Amino acid sequence: MQQDASQTPAAAQPAVVPAPGGGSNAAAMSQMGFHDLIQNFDLLGWIVFITLCVMSISSIYFVVANMLRNGMIRARMEKVIHTFWDTPSAQDAVRFLEDQPKGEPFSKIALDCASAAAHHQRNEGSRLVEALNRSEFIDRALRQAVARESLRLEGGMTVLATVGSSAPFVGLLGTVWGIYHALIKIAASGNASMEAVAGPVGEALIMTAFGLFVAIPAVLAYNFFVRQNRVIYAKFDEFAHDLHDFFATGSRVEAGVAPVAARK
Repeated sequence: MQQDASQTPAAAQPAVVPAPGGGSNAAAMSQMGFHDLIQNFDLLGWIVFITLCVMSISSIYFVVANMLRNGMIRARMEKVIHTFWDTPSAQDAVRFLEDQPKGEPFSKIALDCASAAAHHQRNEGSRLVEALNRSEFIDRALRQAVARESLRLEGGMTVLATVGSSAPFVGLLGTVWGIYHALIKIAASGNASMEAVAGPVGEALIMTAFGLFVAIPAVLAYNFFVRQNRVIYAKFDEFAHDLHDFFATGSRVEAGVAPVAARK
């Protein structure tokens, strides 16, 4: 009589044998964390890690600083420009410009232009007036002011560009060093088990991820600020042209108004 499978004696059922090395592999995988990475650093590992940390901190600092500075400039520039042109008294306009914050560039450009025009007027009949006419003198002052304020807008951009371009390679150095450590352990132990290479491979992967984590925000921020600065540069040029017309000729050339000769 055939026995039911459910009635088969326990001794006859096959035993479940755990996979060889399963426990050691799990323990090895637990050694691939950031805590273990810090504990196993050598001199080069610390240099790479500290370099990436410094890059990250400097990148975050300049991102925040540029966001605050550009936000202040963009929030105030239209008010400064319109108030300057809408103020009927030149003295009141100059006082308004002098009351602006130190980091506000449009007021500084206008003040330099007004100062150059007043200086040229005070020295009429001197060798200065003979060497440079009023228009040339004001134009030179405007060029210097625009160049100075444009240079201030570039603050931190070099750092962001450097971090964005070099951080992946610094992380790659840590990756190569981690793989080198893995090969050394394989050669020393004579086997390529997970237990032997887990630590160095974890170091390599974390360094790669850290380098990308530092570089990607810096690249995105650099491109964002380049676009914002380009808009502000265009406003500098437009405002400087209007200032030159006003202080050189005594009147501002209104946009959209054709010259008299062109309307005939």
